[in-house]
Amino acid sequence: MRQQYDTSAPPAAFSVADAFMLRTALDALGGVRGLDTLDVACGHGSTARLLASGGARRTVGVDSCPERIRRARAHETGETGEAGAVEYHVADAAGMPQLGPFDLATAVYLFNQAHDRVALHAMFRAVRANLRPGARLLAIVPNPGAFPHVDWSPYGIRIVERTPGGDAPLLRARLETDPPVAFECREWAHADFAEAAVDAGFATVAWQPTRTPPACEIRDEPYWARYRSAPVSSLMNCVA
Repeated sequence: MRQQYDTSAPPAAFSVADAFMLRTALDALGGVRGLDTLDVACGHGSTARLLASGGARRTVGVDSCPERIRRARAHETGETGEAGAVEYHVADAAGMPQLGPFDLATAVYLFNQAHDRVALHAMFRAVRANLRPGARLLAIVPNPGAFPHVDWSPYGIRIVERTPGGDAPLLRARLETDPPVAFECREWAHADFAEAAVDAGFATVAWQPTRTPPACEIRDEPYWARYRSAPVSSLMNCVA
């Protein structure tokens, strides 16, 4: 569900809303200046760069795809060839090595990639093992139960098929880009995420209300009001 298409294209509405929701949560915590930060499933590095630009003492990005890490590093070095502010590692989230400890971790559409309950719990345990006591995990996760009742295509994503089975239903979907990008993920309930977090050792789990950016010429307030009535994602806030 991460945006794996051409990053020069304008971001989809759901991605814009996610970024705003995450920035708002970070601001409410007082920012990241002086913190050691970790971004899991970092993709091309946009969230990791956000953390680094906010004054984090150390920022580490982790992703299982070598090509996404290559592109993230290329964005960091740019034309100068100098090392960037983010340290990147190729690693599977469920088997992530000890890279910390960190004061804050972020994860955007990571946990819905878990193919079964064992993998889901392993992901949360790997993140928790890299956090200091009292550290925080901010995770953006998709909301379950939308298909076939809600059409998310105006916001940049379409659920094509839902197949029950396994520990969670399989969703086949696509990003409404040009060309479209197909992907699959599991439709975990929020209770499943919370259970895995508590099992991993997080002391508290909370869910923050969906927040959207201010209206603009492209997306007015009625547009965002419709989005908030059935949002793509929620923000999970866990304290170690």
